[in-house]
Amino acid sequence: MRTLIFLASFILLISGSSCERLLIDRHPADGPVATFDSMWHTVDRKYSYFGLKEINWDLVYDTFRVKVNDEMDSRELFEVLADLLFTLRDGHVNLITSFDVSRNWTWYLNSPPNFDWNVIERNYLGEHYEITGALRNTWLPDTIGYIYYGSFMNNISDGAIDYVMRKFINAKGIIIDVRNNGGGLILNADKLAGRFTTKRVLYGYERFKTGPGHDDFSDYYERYIEASGDTQFTGKVVVLTNRSSYSATNLFTLQMKSLPNVSIVGDTTGGGGGLPYYAQLPNGWTYRFSSTQLFDPQKRHVELGIAPDVYEFLRAGSLLSGRDDIIERARQIIKQ
Repeated sequence: MRTLIFLASFILLISGSSCERLLIDRHPADGPVATFDSMWHTVDRKYSYFGLKEINWDLVYDTFRVKVNDEMDSRELFEVLADLLFTLRDGHVNLITSFDVSRNWTWYLNSPPNFDWNVIERNYLGEHYEITGALRNTWLPDTIGYIYYGSFMNNISDGAIDYVMRKFINAKGIIIDVRNNGGGLILNADKLAGRFTTKRVLYGYERFKTGPGHDDFSDYYERYIEASGDTQFTGKVVVLTNRSSYSATNLFTLQMKSLPNVSIVGDTTGGGGGLPYYAQLPNGWTYRFSSTQLFDPQKRHVELGIAPDVYEFLRAGSLLSGRDDIIERARQIIKQ
């Protein structure tokens, strides 16, 4: 009996020791230190804008690595990793967990909004505007068409765009308002831009990361607008932008800026030229960051935003009287 008890105790001791050893072996593999190192090294190999933003990523490692240890809890680790990613100064960078999502929104929060939906809805759209798919559209005075597109995440069908184009085909000009459009699907930008040209037009270039070095990129690939749909409008077009025009909206602005019949009015866009790369950390969290580069036809970066042809801003006094100065400037340009 004593032998059996001893053997049982020994087995339990070994089993307990084995379980403890397994936990110890697993902990470093998905713990805070391993998670930190995994993120830093992946971003180091694949992020696309170190050079443009003059970021010393090795110095960033030294600054934040000392703040990480395997005894810290999830919230503490999240704060360190979020601060690490914040140094990239990039709206396409997020750390995504079940309890929070890190983000960098300084590219628009430090700028005037230049947008007031209440003024647009009450004094320009009114009660009788049409909602054609994702496009809110109406006639403004002087036979000017107005289209508001709030998010490129909202799909627009070819039929919907063609309907709006036919509606405004004899307009003196069209205003396309993409202020506060944070982006979405590039396909939607391509569809809409293709309605304002009858030929293929070069609008920029793109490069891709091809190696672990910060300067390891592919050749430049040409990017074109292709005429699309059964109706194209080649009269005067004004695109309205603000700092909250980001990502796919930044690309749409680049596309439209390349057309001779288009003017951009408002504020510089928010930027966001790189396509996001998604990755998973050892602890199961996901994150994303820019992994490509987008350029204008002169091969200048558009990551930090695209300047308008005409700067215009909303004035407090105008808003109080129900006037949107950016829309009004667009109307003036079309009527000239």
